Amino acid sequence: MNFQKKYIPLLLGIAIAAGVFIGGKLNFSDTSDRLFTTNSKKDKLNRLIDYIDYEYVDQVNTDSIVDVTVNGILDNLDPHSIYIPKSEMQRVTDNMKGDFIGIGVSFYTYKDTVTVIRPIEGGPSEKAGIKGGDRIIMANGDSIFGREWTNEAIVKKLKGEKNSKITLKVYRPGEDELLTFKVKYSDIPIKSVDAAYMLTDNLGYIKINRFAESTYKEFKKALNQLQDQGATKLALDLRDNPGGFLGIAEQIVDEFLEDDKLILFTKNKAGKIEKSYATRRGDFEEGDIYILINENSASASEIVAGALQDNDKGTIVGRRSYGKGLVQREMSLGDGSAVRLTVSRYYTPTGRSIQRPYDNGNNNDYHNDYYKRLSNGEFENSENIEISDSLKFTTPNGKIVYGGGGIIPDIFVPLDISAQNETLNYIKRRGYVSNFVFEELDKDRTIYDNINASEFISSFDVSDVMVEKFQDFLNLKERTSISFVNYHEQMKTLIKAELASQLYSSNVSEQIINETDTMIEEVILLSKSSETLDE
Repeated sequence: MNFQKKYIPLLLGIAIAAGVFIGGKLNFSDTSDRLFTTNSKKDKLNRLIDYIDYEYVDQVNTDSIVDVTVNGILDNLDPHSIYIPKSEMQRVTDNMKGDFIGIGVSFYTYKDTVTVIRPIEGGPSEKAGIKGGDRIIMANGDSIFGREWTNEAIVKKLKGEKNSKITLKVYRPGEDELLTFKVKYSDIPIKSVDAAYMLTDNLGYIKINRFAESTYKEFKKALNQLQDQGATKLALDLRDNPGGFLGIAEQIVDEFLEDDKLILFTKNKAGKIEKSYATRRGDFEEGDIYILINENSASASEIVAGALQDNDKGTIVGRRSYGKGLVQREMSLGDGSAVRLTVSRYYTPTGRSIQRPYDNGNNNDYHNDYYKRLSNGEFENSENIEISDSLKFTTPNGKIVYGGGGIIPDIFVPLDISAQNETLNYIKRRGYVSNFVFEELDKDRTIYDNINASEFISSFDVSDVMVEKFQDFLNLKERTSISFVNYHEQMKTLIKAELASQLYSSNVSEQIINETDTMIEEVILLSKSSETLDE
């Protein structure tokens, strides 16, 4: 009896271990949870990190080691499988969700003080009465000015729970005392439709900067408004749009394609094919459509362009697109971080893959393809586009299209030579125009009080004196001598567009930029030519 009692725990342990071993050998279908069960390869990584954590001679941040390890693994896959660390997840999620919780101001730190560039239209700060040029001095009784306050610290201080309130003390130039505002935290949209307006009496224009959760609703609202204004044709601007959610791209394509037309299909490692078709939904199936693309139009942008091109719907205008034909799925890693892992390829309706080669994985050649295209003259002449006859496809109407690296437009528009000017591009990247315009407005905003947006677009001119002031401002910031005498008119346009952005909206700013845009000019000519042919 004592012998049995003594060995019962041992026998139970052996039985349980055997059960686990046998169960592990049975051929059940694996769930996603079982993808992360222990095996020798995963054990090796875990053990190495534990050794470093407990035994290594110096103190080491093992979280950073894990980040490096994950990035190293993904670098051996494809260029679009990426790691999103915990510190970046909220920003990335908000950007793709299309909104965030906040007070709704665009600001920058001017002379150590939080200064409002402009409140977001319809947001809680605008409703509370905050204006461009206001300085936020205190938040809930705490001072938030001074050199020690970084932008990150300011944003953190101004954050709060939805529907709660924050009390702000504001200095407004011209006022003798600080103003007090109680602002309610609300959902603040991150707009993906930058502009929507009429180019001509019947040609509407919509510019989309990415495909987020809210993009289709924004697009649909803009399209309805343009149709109410008489739009029977549409220019959809997807230039510099890096993509986003595949499903949102499908919804937008559905607005233009007739019922049951193939939008795209995807294929995974196992060869499983999933097809997406247009539905009965769609309010612009009869209208003419022009899709504007360039070398930075990628992913979901290429899905839209490829679906319409392969269905002989509309006209693709611009330059060859980026060439991303891979589909990613975001997967949580359990600690607040995530990976976006490539899970399938997508193909346009004719069967094209437009993914450009990445033979050596996540390499510099792949990411520097822009400079290769620039140097071989592709941006200036369509004859320099590299194509392969083995990747030739034919649309239902007999048009020849090519796979193997981006969407080649139906109508080629060369890159504007001024876009290649290093000085102008440097000025844009550093945000100098925005800072200069703010300081000019801050001197006296009342100058523009009686000028509405349409009057500003048609009648306001940036003076030569203002351009000279900007050059002085720039040289003071750079502590050098930068000259843009050959790009005087381009600088006037940039300054006027930034004034419009800070005084009115991005919609007004885009209208000003587009007045001298060669691709927009081409679309307007095409639209008028089609009317002549119809007559």
